[in-house]
Amino acid sequence: MRPSIRLVSNHSAYREEQSPRPTDAELLDVYSEAVTGAAEAVSPAVVNIEVRHGQSATPGGSGSGFIFTPDGYVLTNSHVVHGASNVTATLSDGRRVTAEKVGDDPDTDLAIVRIGATGLVAAELGDSQSIRVGQVAIAIGSPYGFQYSVTAGVVSALGRSLRTTRGRLVDNVIQTDAALNPGNSGGPLVNSRGKVIGVNTAIILPAQGICFAIAINTAKFVAGHLIKDGKITRGYVGIAGHNVMLPRKMVRFYRLAAETAVRAASVEPGSPAEKAGLREGDVIVELGGHSIAGIDDLQRALTADKIGASIAMTFIRGTEKIATTIVPAEAPPHPRG
Repeated sequence: MRPSIRLVSNHSAYREEQSPRPTDAELLDVYSEAVTGAAEAVSPAVVNIEVRHGQSATPGGSGSGFIFTPDGYVLTNSHVVHGASNVTATLSDGRRVTAEKVGDDPDTDLAIVRIGATGLVAAELGDSQSIRVGQVAIAIGSPYGFQYSVTAGVVSALGRSLRTTRGRLVDNVIQTDAALNPGNSGGPLVNSRGKVIGVNTAIILPAQGICFAIAINTAKFVAGHLIKDGKITRGYVGIAGHNVMLPRKMVRFYRLAAETAVRAASVEPGSPAEKAGLREGDVIVELGGHSIAGIDDLQRALTADKIGASIAMTFIRGTEKIATTIVPAEAPPHPRG
């Protein structure tokens, strides 16, 4: 005999239990726990940096930095330690130690100093390629000399470009609204898991909530070279240039990729540019197979791997398009004023 099947009309038997929606207070508690947890994880690695210039007994400025290796290497900003004759770091436990400047790269506003101390805690470096606009960003530093100050906000934008005091463009800069103040420079920008995603570097005054950090992936690259060689090597061609608009007829006739280019305002004697036949007034439109729409494109093209290599260059003289090759040299020292 076939078993009978009884249908039950009680919908509650099939109702899935649903957890109640979290309240605003509970959500804020979760946010607070994320911020406090990240700050507590990174704060032992954050240091206050004081510098002196020459024989002066008075402090010449201060900033922040963070330990990123157990043996005492500290990342900070170039503008914090550039030209300093004496650097002192105050650790989170109150110890004051002398710091030795290892390397300085004003073109990315990054520098490395090293401290000799035991029991150091290193911050964990994250991956700035994985961050997203809108995620939590926490800035830690020593504004106005106050030890261990924390501000929180979000990543406002990615892929920004920031011009340093030496005029070079830094790519892939992080924009955040986590408030920065004088003294925050060089401190870490971290995510909600306590991993460093950037090095705090600049604020825009009088704008509110527009702050910038050098992406940690850039800092990793620069730090490796600074620890090894004490400097970053870049290419140089020896021109002073400025951006110019090209006539539309010229752009169409030569099928150029951009309507702007770089005009050589001057060419240094004996430079790679002069040896390549470039003259004052020539307009560079292509280098190494890449379109040159402005000075920033030219700077991006002059990477260290181009030094000593013969690369294709295209420029326009009058109405004539000329193709040649150029061999970039190592950029000479350029002290910042």
